Amino acid sequence: MATKTIKRKGLSLHAGLNLVSGTHYGGWTGELSACEFDAEDMAALARAQGLKPTVLLTRKATRAALLARIRAAAKALKSGDLFFLTYSGHGGQVDDVTGEEGDKLDETWCLYDGQLIDDELYAELGRFAKGVRVLVLSDSCHSGTVTRAAPPAPGGVPMPRSRMMPPAIARRTYRDHQAFYDKLQRDVARAGGGRPVEPDAALAQLAVSPRLTALAARLKAAVILVSGCQDNQSSLDGEHNGAFTEQLLRVWNQGRFEGHYAGFHARIKAGMPASQTPNLFVLGPAAAFLRQRPFTL
Repeated sequence: MATKTIKRKGLSLHAGLNLVSGTHYGGWTGELSACEFDAEDMAALARAQGLKPTVLLTRKATRAALLARIRAAAKALKSGDLFFLTYSGHGGQVDDVTGEEGDKLDETWCLYDGQLIDDELYAELGRFAKGVRVLVLSDSCHSGTVTRAAPPAPGGVPMPRSRMMPPAIARRTYRDHQAFYDKLQRDVARAGGGRPVEPDAALAQLAVSPRLTALAARLKAAVILVSGCQDNQSSLDGEHNGAFTEQLLRVWNQGRFEGHYAGFHARIKAGMPASQTPNLFVLGPAAAFLRQRPFTL
């Protein structure tokens, strides 16, 4: 009897924002240069690997649009399938009102009409079925402690701008919309049930973010998250790609890379300047996922 071949499905979602709406962010629009290019290049990579990509650029990258597409993917994908999510844009912070964060701040993605809190993202990933593999790449930064200006390059040429929302803008945006962001956090915390985190054993072997909430314990999917820098660093924008995305594409080398996810991260990290160190951590039963070739169905 012939063995039945199981066809795996792959979906991807790529958000790239070269600016945000000044209406929500107190007049600040945060212009960047390369975030739309990042999203389009990641979509092209996904398509070449047999995934079906969706791209949300700047004004179309709203909270509602991103959440709707993540939820649609969670409904469509089954064990063995792959969901690939990328974000390129500013990172921000809002005050933590649930008492979960040691630094009293929740980190965010700055979408066009409002921020997506990190706890919201964990909650959305909790919708994916057991056995689904989820890869999240974030070319942004969330540093509220690093406020220094980037030093000029030799010859007086300015360095690329940071993908960090300025702390003063972050404080103002949170103040102006505090009821909205506080309610989001409380709703997510209530959904999490307040249980302690039971991270995957692989967490101990990686550079782990300490900012996991009780929601992480509910994840059934295997999740790998790679961010463009550590929490106390800045991700740099560029003319054609962000620094992290540019190095990722160089290492991937149009599909010639043959290693696993852990090695992929290590190669990217090795090619980055000391001022920007990509972070990797996992959620859920991700040990086997880490040993797979990146972006493989």
